[in-house]
Amino acid sequence: MNPCPCGYLGSSAWPCRCTPEQVARYQGKLSGPLLDRIDLHIEVPPVSAQLLLEAPPGESTDSIRERVVAARERAMQRQGHANQSLHGAAIDRHAALDDTARAFMFNAAAKLGWSARSTHRALKVARTIADLAGSEAVQVGHLAEAVQYRRALRGAA
Repeated sequence: MNPCPCGYLGSSAWPCRCTPEQVARYQGKLSGPLLDRIDLHIEVPPVSAQLLLEAPPGESTDSIRERVVAARERAMQRQGHANQSLHGAAIDRHAALDDTARAFMFNAAAKLGWSARSTHRALKVARTIADLAGSEAVQVGHLAEAVQYRRALRGAA
């Protein structure tokens, strides 16, 4: 979704025309429990036509697909189903955080005021990131990346 009604909040290319009250009302339409159920919150800034047209080619779809299939196979071999299907104690068991990673996750969840649902969803994303990296254990770097994907909307309560 856009960060505000006009879509330009935080843009350096175009000024936002919305008042703080309009932004708060717009973002307030999404409740906390609904946002808790969205795993990846990613801000995508606008790209100029020049940058878009002059960008070098990215990674091929085939190579990305190979990496995703391998990560999913790791999860299936480890736990019998995809990471998205993990619940409760199974999340903790298959994330298998060491003391440093556990402390990092505890501090991040406490500092960001996450619910148990948000914390578990971030752990599942971190488990997937570790699988994509070919890592048996979920490490602090995987958790840090997952935490970044759960950023709240600016101005949202």
